[in-house]
Amino acid sequence: MLRVVRAAEQTATPIVVPAVVLAEWWRGRPRARMALLLDGVAIEPIGEVVAKIAGAALAAVPGATTVDAIVMASASLRGGVVYTSDIEDFVRLSRHFPAVRVLAT
Repeated sequence: MLRVVRAAEQTATPIVVPAVVLAEWWRGRPRARMALLLDGVAIEPIGEVVAKIAGAALAAVPGATTVDAIVMASASLRGGVVYTSDIEDFVRLSRHFPAVRVLAT
């Protein structure tokens, strides 16, 4: 992910990370490593619109997790790209979010 963040910085491409992803990243990771990642991203609070879109995805995609649905809902609002090491779960969700590109890190 650090390579993705650095590449985005070089092209002035914003990276938006839903706050729930920060919670997942934060657990058990060295704080210095996290600081490098956090310097290059904007943390997005989860509002009502994203929550409702994610809830609809959870209803439509059996086995989807709440965090993954929130990530896809957030990306869908800006026609974004999701970078993930958990490609299978996001590919399943991408059927519900066809405008979001899912790429493996």
